[in-house]
Amino acid sequence: MAKTRKKASIKRTKKGGQSARKSAVTSRRSKEKDKLKRSVEPKKKTTVTSPLSKEQGRPTREEAIKSIKAELLRQKSILLGEAGATINNMPAAILYPDLGDQAEMEIERNFLLRLRGREQKLLKKIDEALERIENGTFGLCEICGREIDIRRLMARPVTTMCIECKMEQEEEERIREL
Repeated sequence: MAKTRKKASIKRTKKGGQSARKSAVTSRRSKEKDKLKRSVEPKKKTTVTSPLSKEQGRPTREEAIKSIKAELLRQKSILLGEAGATINNMPAAILYPDLGDQAEMEIERNFLLRLRGREQKLLKKIDEALERIENGTFGLCEICGREIDIRRLMARPVTTMCIECKMEQEEEERIREL
């Protein structure tokens, strides 16, 4: 009988001890949360000017043009770096005894040169776009003179026509092909 009383008293103390521990942990956690809230809350009110226009939630036209200019400069440096690497790594004209190997090498070489030719045209367009940014004519349609939508400029920074004029030009090209 003494053994059962002893066990019961041990159980009670364990239960009591656990609840006391839980309350201590809970109070510690709430104190930590309070400290975290105080550290996150700003101490004084500051007004931050947002780069976004209030009406649309998008960057203003000037800010978008600045970011487009930065992107164009980044693309230009990447293309120039790749062009230099291609020239340095271009395989020399080697004569293979097997005509199949020779033809494969020529096809690969022509493919690389054609890609570099396209990239060279893109570099020219990037330079023209950067020049238009400096002149203040960037974002104006060459055909009708209206402003090109900023979303179009962000998607295709080297464009020179608004979407309406470009669609009209493509329609004329389709008609000529028929």
